[in-house]
Amino acid sequence: MKLLLKLVLGFVLLGQLLANDDQSVVLNARQIGDALDVVGNPLTQSEKEKLKNARTATDVSAILDSRSILEIVINPESRVKVGSLSVMPKLVEKGWTSYLIKIVNEAGVTAPLQVSSEQALPLANAAKESLADRWLKLDVFRGRPLAKTLSGASLEYRILQLYSRDSGRRSAKLEFDVGQGTQDLGFRSEILINFNCESSADMMFEVLDENNEPTIAAFEIRDMLGRIYPDQAKRVAPDMHFHPQIYRGSGETVRLPKGEYVIGYSRGPEYFAGERKFFCDGNGGKLSFKLKRWIDPSKHGWWSGDHHIHAAGCAHYTKPTKGIHAADMIRHCIGEDLKIGANLTWGPCFDYQKQFFTGKDDKVSKYPYLLRYDIEVSGFGSHQSGHLCLLRLKNQMFPGGKSKHHWPTLGLNTLRWAKAQGALVGPAHSGWGLRCESKDLPNYEIPPFDSIGANEYIVDVTHKVPGPGGKLVPAVDFLSTVDTPIVWELNIWYHTLNVGYRTRISGETDFPCIYGERVGLGRSYVKMDGKLNYENWCEGIRAGRNYTGDGRSHLMDFTVSGIEVGTEGSEISIERAGPVKASVKAAALLPEVPDKSFNGLPYTAKPYWHIERARIGDGRKVKVELLVNGYPVKDVEIVADGKINDLEFNVNIDRSSWIAVRVFGSSHSNPFWILVDDKPVRASKRSALWCLKSVEKCWTQKERFISKNELEDARLAYDHARNEYQKRIEECVFE
Repeated sequence: MKLLLKLVLGFVLLGQLLANDDQSVVLNARQIGDALDVVGNPLTQSEKEKLKNARTATDVSAILDSRSILEIVINPESRVKVGSLSVMPKLVEKGWTSYLIKIVNEAGVTAPLQVSSEQALPLANAAKESLADRWLKLDVFRGRPLAKTLSGASLEYRILQLYSRDSGRRSAKLEFDVGQGTQDLGFRSEILINFNCESSADMMFEVLDENNEPTIAAFEIRDMLGRIYPDQAKRVAPDMHFHPQIYRGSGETVRLPKGEYVIGYSRGPEYFAGERKFFCDGNGGKLSFKLKRWIDPSKHGWWSGDHHIHAAGCAHYTKPTKGIHAADMIRHCIGEDLKIGANLTWGPCFDYQKQFFTGKDDKVSKYPYLLRYDIEVSGFGSHQSGHLCLLRLKNQMFPGGKSKHHWPTLGLNTLRWAKAQGALVGPAHSGWGLRCESKDLPNYEIPPFDSIGANEYIVDVTHKVPGPGGKLVPAVDFLSTVDTPIVWELNIWYHTLNVGYRTRISGETDFPCIYGERVGLGRSYVKMDGKLNYENWCEGIRAGRNYTGDGRSHLMDFTVSGIEVGTEGSEISIERAGPVKASVKAAALLPEVPDKSFNGLPYTAKPYWHIERARIGDGRKVKVELLVNGYPVKDVEIVADGKINDLEFNVNIDRSSWIAVRVFGSSHSNPFWILVDDKPVRASKRSALWCLKSVEKCWTQKERFISKNELEDARLAYDHARNEYQKRIEECVFE
């Protein structure tokens, strides 16, 4: 009898509460009606008319309860209790469905309503849960016109959005709360719901390149609310959870629920990107794409490659596998029209990923798309002095062990081992640790040398080490560019070129660490006389027969006095000071409308290299500059409309110098060395002094990371660098 009396009194009190709150309840309900339009699940015209005429909480319940799958009661102590209503929830495979939640707020709580489910754990946080059980994604819609928190009204509704990875019968346990300690005792804030997930349909792709050949491209699919398909949180390889895009080729499919979509398509920087709408009727269909290029450097003999990508670590998952496999990486390379992918095994998942190294092209390679596993010294060994890219290795394991735990702590010792087997070597993400405030190139600030870029390069560049057969060769071949701030990267290179060292540059992405958006954001284009292969592509970088950049501008066939860059040592001899003639085929593509996100963007912010940084004003022109010893001395403005421009420069050389061409912020050639009267390049005493001071600074930062058994080697290596720079200071006539 007492229990019955309490229930009656409770209903009376609730009725009074609702009656006193009718106006707030009705206004909140009308906002829900507007929000249902936004999420693509609108009320019927009849329901909208009824809601417009509603005056009481009872009127609202009569309209919205039929769309509600759950009722949540927040009692006066702010405890949350959840129960089911009569609506039978249906979901759709690979799609989103929206339902209402009815909230009786006896406590007047104004905190956010939160929902969680064991079946919706993100992959990154999953430990022991099976992948099969994580089929759901859910969220309480908090977009406009709704507030992010509850209103405090005695009755209101919220929109619960649910995404199903699967079709068929599925169950999920949902738990609700409005903050710490608000869960109801006895697990009454939890509820198990059975769902019937209706099947979606397969949309098949037809993807043809400019030659009508089937290929792979990148596709970004969004519904009219901007939601991405397939859902990122549920992706496993070859689709990446950190990408909005997927990569599909002819005959492949994507599974979509019925609805209208916008699909963006692209295939790397050499192709035009596009976008269009389509409708999936739930019965399947075909999506056809004919891709168009604006330029094809390979037809001119220039082959693209990214010497620094990863299949494990950073944004990659470690479950269900430790990173991804070669078949997934080659798909991304083809989808970005990246001909060479150097897939570097490094610290994370090293012992798992090392199985893929063969010392030759991986079997997944599909000419002209070649994938090779090599090594980045990162997360082990000498990495504190600057990460090293080791390409064209025959043996991936430093002698003395089977993993990453026994490698040298002095970078030069790693380089000695790699160069002895004919490897192509250079520091990764060069700018880290070389920061400066100046925008000038070159500038004379001494960087901190306190990170993992081209730090110990300042020492290594002065050394020669035995190569194959014992012949002495430079200890370092190239500096990596494009994936760190451009001034930080180029400044150290310009200074060492100014004192006569002949290091080349190459482009990298460091996917998916510095850049996770896609492979090939930083590229090298190498000139090949014969058929493309990985060994000769690497050799082209060693010789400097390449240019580097973002792929949106190109500097092909750079010549001086009729000699092509990267041939004959890139060296021109003249008897006395005088003019030389340089030429280059330059092309770039800018959209007609500037990207305003680049306005005022400092060079220290991503993207570090991009054609928009080269745009002159609001027009469609960029400047091609000829450099002498790091300074622009001639320039030509070209229209960035994709057309190839034949440019010529005549420049007076008054001393032995290096020259190069660039589209600053987008692309850069490798240099020529012009020797006057056979004298070596000693272009700048200030550069030589900068290098010497930098050795001293680098030693103060790196000494503590070197093991005791290598410390004497390190002292000798740094002393050698000091002596070499001191000699060059004395040999420099020009300041």
